[in-house]
Amino acid sequence: MLLQLSASGNADAHPENGDTQDACLLVHLGMTGQLAPCAAAQPCAKHTHVWIGLDDGRELRYTDPRRFGRMAYLTGSGLAEELKIFGADPLLVSAEEFASRIRSRNAQIKALLLDQSVLRGVGNIYADESLWRAKIHPMRRGAELSKKQAQVLRRVLQDVLRKAILARGSSISDFLDAEGQPGEYQRHHRAYGREGKRCYRCRATIRRAIVAGRSSYFCPKCQPAPRTRKQSKRRGRETSERFARV
Repeated sequence: MLLQLSASGNADAHPENGDTQDACLLVHLGMTGQLAPCAAAQPCAKHTHVWIGLDDGRELRYTDPRRFGRMAYLTGSGLAEELKIFGADPLLVSAEEFASRIRSRNAQIKALLLDQSVLRGVGNIYADESLWRAKIHPMRRGAELSKKQAQVLRRVLQDVLRKAILARGSSISDFLDAEGQPGEYQRHHRAYGREGKRCYRCRATIRRAIVAGRSSYFCPKCQPAPRTRKQSKRRGRETSERFARV
């Protein structure tokens, strides 16, 4: 397969004789990027920055209005070095490795789920949906989770991701799949984007908070907030005072 990469529409690159045995095209879509196949004769849509010639005569085109995406054609040691930064595949990671990666860190669980060096491929929507299903507050520390909670989180995360893949993702604003069709998983959201609405489980009001720099949606009743150090010290002091009085 010949790669035809162009940022302007005028220059093509043909790595025909390079080391392609271990080659890989790494693509980060950013916020608005889209890869979609189309007929080579079809006029290029606005914001088309890359096109790739396919063996069947079609072209795989990359469009990105905001240009937040990234694409790299890597081989050999360059590919190996790039892949080092990625964490475990959430659909393949074992229960033991998942628990180790989560429970060995003191960061907030929402931040850990979004950290691509911990788990690769988990986005903001699916982190919120998984935490809601696992009844874990997004601000809980990974180290605070029990083994059972880690097991439950892994199970529901995998379930959410598999169902989202079958539904072709979530179309909140402008997301389209490779066939140019919107996803349907947003119909199954139980937390994400539901601020002010009733929780499907307990009827409490869904809230929104900024966690790890991202909007995070959760149920304050189903997903109780972790105690702060001040709350823990106050409770310990009140318990000591009660025993002293007795």
